[in-house]
Amino acid sequence: MSNAPDKKTQHSANSDAVEDFDVIILGAGVNGAGLFRDLSMNGLRCLLVDRFDFGSGTSAAPSRLIHGGIKYLETGELRLVAQSTLERNLLLRNAPHCVEPLQTFIPAFSWIKGAWAALRTLAGSTTAPRSRGALLIKIGLMMYDFYGARRQVMPRHRFMGRDKALEMLPQLTPRIVAGGLYYDAKVLRPERLVYELVTDGIEANPRSHAHNHTELLGQDEGTLRFRKPDGATFEATAPLIFNAAGPWIDRVNTVLGSETRMIGGTKGSHILLDHPDLVKSLDGRMIYFEADDGRICLVFEYLGLALVGSTDIKASDPENVRCEDDEVDYFLASLRSLLPGFRFDRNQIVYTYSGIRPLPASDIDQPGLISRDHSMPVLEPTASRPFPVISLVGGKWTTFRGFAEEAADLALKRLGRTRRMSTEAAPIGGGRHYPMDDRARNAWIARVAAQSGLPQRRVADLLARYGTTAESAATHLAAYDADRPIEGCADYSTGEFDWLARNEDVVHLEDLVMRRTTLAIENKLTLRAIAEIAKITGEALGWSQERVSAEMASLETRLLTTQGMRIGA
Repeated sequence: MSNAPDKKTQHSANSDAVEDFDVIILGAGVNGAGLFRDLSMNGLRCLLVDRFDFGSGTSAAPSRLIHGGIKYLETGELRLVAQSTLERNLLLRNAPHCVEPLQTFIPAFSWIKGAWAALRTLAGSTTAPRSRGALLIKIGLMMYDFYGARRQVMPRHRFMGRDKALEMLPQLTPRIVAGGLYYDAKVLRPERLVYELVTDGIEANPRSHAHNHTELLGQDEGTLRFRKPDGATFEATAPLIFNAAGPWIDRVNTVLGSETRMIGGTKGSHILLDHPDLVKSLDGRMIYFEADDGRICLVFEYLGLALVGSTDIKASDPENVRCEDDEVDYFLASLRSLLPGFRFDRNQIVYTYSGIRPLPASDIDQPGLISRDHSMPVLEPTASRPFPVISLVGGKWTTFRGFAEEAADLALKRLGRTRRMSTEAAPIGGGRHYPMDDRARNAWIARVAAQSGLPQRRVADLLARYGTTAESAATHLAAYDADRPIEGCADYSTGEFDWLARNEDVVHLEDLVMRRTTLAIENKLTLRAIAEIAKITGEALGWSQERVSAEMASLETRLLTTQGMRIGA
């Protein structure tokens, strides 16, 4: 057991009385968490509630890209591209511990194909270009550079011919005629970043509260009723409610007493391959390419694996979504066509995931043409519901901060309050005081190692995972009795899991393995490792042996069935 104090923040409201808040936010994905952070930083007392864990729904199933939306150029969503490129640049500054640049190669398989179709789409046609030739790609990259110039932190694009492209990526199909190199970014730990948005809000305003695994039971004359994980209930009121439940938005509105049809989601699936030769060939780049049917796919290195995505299929059931066999077949066929020099088969797949994008309801036949922009439809008060409900529809990972700022401005206006600060330059979580170059990084590691007595290499691992929050972890590990590595868990240790369990609102074992860390993806978890992690978590949280066993079984079922993992003994 640890000798360090238990510093977990109890983000809980009073169960014995109705508590009044300025704003209640239902749904703690990236949009809800971003709004909670913004409003709390601006002095409002907020309640954030999610039926599941923070960042466990759609926000846990992105392509793990922070991108400017180059494909939105062809659908004419220029405002969205402008906002996305700006927000990408801001995230590279504000969350450097989770977001990093990603050089991207986009191959062209013809010179002028798609140009006429692109013009038709810009004019309002509902058929996207089936092929994007070199001319169209070159024009798109020039526009992308233009929109990305604000707060620019990365180089402009380069264009190259076939020979140069094949010299850089010899395994590419010789069908290419040219290609472009440009920069976007990837988010290494999206679920963790959502959690850090929540903790930023609590730190900014301790009068705000956040609950995970807490169910909305209903509302009665303006009072909302909730049930916490232990079965206890509590009630809360606010003059303004935000529905940030993503693909569950219409269901939450129904619970609040209003039938709506705001969401017409699409399903996006991904697979991760254990393919060292492919990862080596990519050399840190992403290939952003069109499959043989004209749909956009991507492949890049993520935590030592090759991440491949994404499908775009109309779907509406977020609780039973998974990557299906036909989607796997599609990915593998697309890779074989793009990179004929490599072998691809199902045995290389070590992890799969899927989510429902909370896009606006639409009658458009092609899911790829449904807008990725966001909106905030308002349900004004009724006789039985005395508060307005503002739903956060659509949006994308990259633009969450901008979307949150727009929603916060609307809330402040309706409540007659004024903005104290912008979040535009506010570092997120472990990005605060993050060392931005090698010299500063080495100095930070040396200082924390000297203070904690941990080896510098260990401190470096913690910094890479948690940003500057690693200093708190190092302090905890220094006081933890008999801290030792856990077999097969890539330099994680017993004390590290104890720190996470005690300090980061872990309710279920799945929260820790799949969201507070990237352990489920970056390791081939064994039953033995899961048992040890469950034991540590159970001791930290006071679980019975029956609860420990149940948590292990639940996690193993999730990893095997939904994530397609093979768990060793």
